[in-house]
Amino acid sequence: MKRDMELVRKILFAMEEHPEGFAPSKFDLPDFTQEQIGYHAYLMNEAGLIEAADVTCMGSTSPEAIPTKLTWEGHEFIDAARSDTIWNSAMSQIKAIGGGVTIAMLTALLKKLMAEKLGLAGI
Repeated sequence: MKRDMELVRKILFAMEEHPEGFAPSKFDLPDFTQEQIGYHAYLMNEAGLIEAADVTCMGSTSPEAIPTKLTWEGHEFIDAARSDTIWNSAMSQIKAIGGGVTIAMLTALLKKLMAEKLGLAGI
């Protein structure tokens, strides 16, 4: 299964929107299966964006996790990815070079684009 940064962003936004500090018990994200959500939660936990419970078992078709809460890094990523304009610009640039990027590079690009929008490009 390929990593989908759009799904990562949607999971993070869903967690942030939840009124408590914990993740919602169920993610209703149209166009994505529970398997995709569980796999991406597993990856996001490894990347330090969220804390999650690894629920992978012998019968699992892929690694999976249940999100429990956002981390500081997760909040930082959300803030960098919040603007649809900045997000779409970053995704366009990534597609232009082949479509793959690390989470660290994506975060750096989002922060750079945000700094440019704020007139802070030299920082």
